[in-house]
Amino acid sequence: MSRLLRCLPLALVALLVVAPAPVATQARTDEMTAREEAAIDKGLKYLAGAQQEDGSWGRSHPVANTALALMAFMVKGHMPERPPYGTVMSKGVEYLLKAGADNAGYMGSSMYEHGLATLALSEAWGMSSRSEKIREGLKKAVNVILKSQSPRGGWRYQPTPNDEDVSITVMQVMALASAKEAGIVVPNATIEKAVKYVKSLQHANGGFNYHSANERRPGFARTAAGVTALLVCGDRNSSELKSGLEYLRKVEKSKFDRLPDSTWYYYGHYYAAVAMFLAGDSYHRDWYPQIRDALLKKQKADGSFNGEDYGTPMAILILGIPYRFIPIYQR
Repeated sequence: MSRLLRCLPLALVALLVVAPAPVATQARTDEMTAREEAAIDKGLKYLAGAQQEDGSWGRSHPVANTALALMAFMVKGHMPERPPYGTVMSKGVEYLLKAGADNAGYMGSSMYEHGLATLALSEAWGMSSRSEKIREGLKKAVNVILKSQSPRGGWRYQPTPNDEDVSITVMQVMALASAKEAGIVVPNATIEKAVKYVKSLQHANGGFNYHSANERRPGFARTAAGVTALLVCGDRNSSELKSGLEYLRKVEKSKFDRLPDSTWYYYGHYYAAVAMFLAGDSYHRDWYPQIRDALLKKQKADGSFNGEDYGTPMAILILGIPYRFIPIYQR
């Protein structure tokens, strides 16, 4: 997990749920069967049992893990304050709010954690009774992000505007987009500048680099993150987007079961699955069944995926794309 937070080329993505959605007890789509639903339910039950007394998840980097777990419950329409997981989720939200209150709005040990927690609070505010406490925490968290943007338009690990990379930048873009939908003031220029930076990282082969266009080392997870950021921000017809999508579609089939570096498996495939869904049916209908089948083979008897703090919620987020309860899954 510490490696993930140092180098992670991803950011979980979701926009605010403006009105509470019903719990998806019988949700079915043409690509989801009882098999996937059972896997998600089993995974959520595992997460509920893994929550710590203070409301957090995970032994290392609990802010990031708590944000991920909260969004895993939300993907199926579960909400704070409502059974069966309302108490669990409310405790998680309180944990994030306390983390921000103790540090002038800054949550976690890096801007990756902070951006992810900001995103989770934005989601929770839309799916709960919209308490003023959550709103105030969200406003402070957004302010930290706005003040930390570098001159090139990106963000780095610490809340200082002096460097940037694609992994941290994409996380902040997603958090800001969600907060803006929630009604928090976010200047358009901030997001536009960030999107311009993400585009500047594209390699000639369509993939995205980590820090600059001159690196010549585009990767699967970085490209999936970059493409998702463009789609979420409304950039649906640019040459950068189209080239990035084609780069992803050429991925070897073996990568659905295992990436060359398995450390990047869950977050790389999360971004890719979301990107393919947002890109349209011609992309999604080919992609989702392959990652779905690969993930189902990885679930353990207790409901977890590889027993990792972040692997389980991320797998649930991928499998739950067809529910479309989080608006990012609604085109």
